[in-house]
Amino acid sequence: MREGPRSLRKKGLRDALNEAAAAHPDKRVALFFQDEMRVGQKGRLCHRWWLKGERAPGRQDRRFSFTYLFGAARADGEAAFALVLPEVGTAAMQLFLDGFAATLPAYEHAVMVLDGAGWHGARALAVPPNVTLVALPPYSPQLNPMERVWLYMRERYLSLRLLPDAEAIIDACCDAWNALIAEDGRLRSLCYQPWLQRIIQ
Repeated sequence: MREGPRSLRKKGLRDALNEAAAAHPDKRVALFFQDEMRVGQKGRLCHRWWLKGERAPGRQDRRFSFTYLFGAARADGEAAFALVLPEVGTAAMQLFLDGFAATLPAYEHAVMVLDGAGWHGARALAVPPNVTLVALPPYSPQLNPMERVWLYMRERYLSLRLLPDAEAIIDACCDAWNALIAEDGRLRSLCYQPWLQRIIQ
């Protein structure tokens, strides 16, 4: 049986990074943040510039098909990984972790910070040996830079759209993620917050 992820409430993020570095002296420790976002036909409204006094045009669907985008980004925005999966749960999280771990260089060990969702700390979850999970304190989404990534993606790429079916939703998620990654410096500006810079440096 595996214990759940180590909690930031105990010692703090800097201590978690130091602990991982001591446990893996031959590896470079990289800090990642992970989260999931639901994307569906219902969509959302967003801010939009338009003529004063006129109603801005926009589309909004009323159907309810959806999927989930699992994502992780390095704190400095220099690396990221995502998977589109049909549901959240331990099995989906296992797929994500296995895929993420396979992308890490042999010389790197990832400390992944995530929230307290049940599937993040499930005992059935087999965490890859090159990944350490660290749980955020409860009710603290502001400490996860991935929340800002999701907000940007929704505002920039996923609002005011009609998605006819599940395949279109998956394509929209993939296109939005790829467009985000292609924007030079965008992930860094969203993720590399001043308090993180102080911890990492």
